[in-house]
Amino acid sequence: MAELPDLEVFSRILSRRFAGKLLEKVEVKVSNKLNVTAARLKSSLETRKLKIVKRSGKTLQFHFEGERVLGLHLMLRGELVSLADNPPKYPILIFHFKGGEGFAVTDMQKQATPTLYPPPSLVNDALDLDLNTFKKLLDGKKTLIKSLLMDQKKVRGIGNSYGDEILYHAGISPFSISGKIPEEHIKQLHKSIQHVLKTAIKKIEKENGDELVGELRDFMLIHSFKLKQAPNGKEILSDKIGGRTTYYTQSQELFH
Repeated sequence: MAELPDLEVFSRILSRRFAGKLLEKVEVKVSNKLNVTAARLKSSLETRKLKIVKRSGKTLQFHFEGERVLGLHLMLRGELVSLADNPPKYPILIFHFKGGEGFAVTDMQKQATPTLYPPPSLVNDALDLDLNTFKKLLDGKKTLIKSLLMDQKKVRGIGNSYGDEILYHAGISPFSISGKIPEEHIKQLHKSIQHVLKTAIKKIEKENGDELVGELRDFMLIHSFKLKQAPNGKEILSDKIGGRTTYYTQSQELFH
């Protein structure tokens, strides 16, 4: 699943490549996840220029002229594919811009979800979360910290992979009880969220250039079944939290 760093880079690439261009046609190949009819989606977006693509949590938001906004959640297997490549497999939406360029939203599971005029979210994006708000979010909570970080109703943008990377960087066990983490460690965790996500954005952006490459995970320090030892020399262990595989080391402090 694409997480915050991947989507941030995708939004920047799409903006560089397509902002200011006229959308001549959008093909709706799968409509069951739309919140409106295919006809309304087409009439709302076609013949309008794309102004910018922004990221909000785990969604991309395409802003067109006339205050027309299309939200997109790629879900678990959704991808963005340039039309300059081979014809897209498993297309959901195909965007054709004036001049012949374009891209497709693809998903073999057909779960990628486009939303015309997505409602604003009141939940903080992980990169906009200030320390005081973060402290209040953890205060008194009996939830495991890994689960809380991944809860999109609490913090938007962090998924399974980066949850592990953030907690390793902060030196906190994913099995820690959120409300039991001392204040100084909460401060470090907040710093780790910013550091890990922003560092990942820089690495992915450098690797991708202007190409819509899939999710990149090669630079991760702990979240990989291929890795056996963390950079600190400790053995990487794995377990399940909320049905998802979690990677951690015994060096990460447990608060409970």
